[in-house]
Amino acid sequence: MFKTIKNAISTPDIRKRLLYLLLLIVIFRFGCFISVPGVDLVALSQQTSTNGIAELIDLISGGAFSRFSIFAMSVTPYITASIVIQLLGMVIPSLEKLTKEGGEAGRQKINKYTKLLTIVLALVEGIGLYLSYSASGIFIDTSFQTGFLVVTGLVTGTAILMWLGQQITNKGIGNGISILIFVGIISGLPAGITTLWGLIVTDAGFSTTGFLLTLGIIIGAIILVAAVVFVQQAERRIPVQYSKRVVGRKMMGAQNTHIPLKLAMAGVMPVIFASSFMTFPAMIIQIFVHDIASQTGFLAMLYNFSIATSSSSVGMGYSIANAIVYMLLIVGFTFFYTYAVFNPAEVSSTIKKNGGFIPGIRAGKPTTEYLSSVMSKVTLFGAFFLALIAVIPMLLRFTSLNITFGGTSILIVVGVALEVIQKLEAQLAMRHYKGFLD
Repeated sequence: MFKTIKNAISTPDIRKRLLYLLLLIVIFRFGCFISVPGVDLVALSQQTSTNGIAELIDLISGGAFSRFSIFAMSVTPYITASIVIQLLGMVIPSLEKLTKEGGEAGRQKINKYTKLLTIVLALVEGIGLYLSYSASGIFIDTSFQTGFLVVTGLVTGTAILMWLGQQITNKGIGNGISILIFVGIISGLPAGITTLWGLIVTDAGFSTTGFLLTLGIIIGAIILVAAVVFVQQAERRIPVQYSKRVVGRKMMGAQNTHIPLKLAMAGVMPVIFASSFMTFPAMIIQIFVHDIASQTGFLAMLYNFSIATSSSSVGMGYSIANAIVYMLLIVGFTFFYTYAVFNPAEVSSTIKKNGGFIPGIRAGKPTTEYLSSVMSKVTLFGAFFLALIAVIPMLLRFTSLNITFGGTSILIVVGVALEVIQKLEAQLAMRHYKGFLD
């Protein structure tokens, strides 16, 4: 990994991409400290508690939500819009055709629809946040003008983040939206280190109990990171043999290769999507129900169930039910993303057209069925691993173990870091390949 980073820095064109990425990250972090117009900063500094949905948004926004900055909503509207567009692509024939057969033009139209829906969802969420916090006294007043400024600032911030993510994807390294979430999460690392240090060194002096607890947390985090890296990098290799064939005027010899099937081919996107999907009901309920956290009834139950992913303020029953649904969503999104990336029928057809076959498996439909069977087993293991890593730390909040790290955060951070390293390796390989041709 360090060798890859060193080679990337020494390569002019890749170094330019990295510097551009760093510049956009600085802009993102700078925007996290710019408050929305109409916010009373003195009253905001006196707010000491947040609900579960605020805790999750504040985590991925790098503290922007607690400061009520222009980036307070982070990229959650864009993630939700992406989920909606992809789900609609499964039920609307014209949208499905555009996704599968539209090519580059179709992809641009899908991106356009996603951006438009993002603005609409950001507007709805911005209005909901203003109505939810208007009674808390953090705004200078509750007039229409103040509300308009607050909502406009929040929507504009989301649009800027969407643009930053697109620029990182096109001109930087890696997936822009994932990197913004990655930066938001690791920005809280210094505060986490300070908290761990506070467990060891208290007002009464050195704490042996705190030291042992901190040591256990660090060891648990290292084991968790190692497990995530292992599963993210693990793959099932399916051997493929190609017989001799004529290409132009040349006779190509027989070749042996393989199809790499990763255990977590979908990466961390299923976890991100599942988190946004679980907390979306709470965002909508806050728009229509004032002070929902102190009320009872069906909507209050649904709200508590929705925020249980990121909050320990709700009961154990809500967290268990939430954990089960959360796991099922992660598994479902993992299968959905995997089969969107890897189509067994297309791979089987490609192998057959090029004169290849899997040893012991007939070409055509048997190959498709075999690939589907192997993919289902591999994906099932990877999906349950992602779900367990995301859920177990959430349930441990209710035990005597004060877990200060979250499985979801570690999955996202490790997954995005591995993706960036792989992108760097691909850029370096492509550059060396071009140099060889020249």
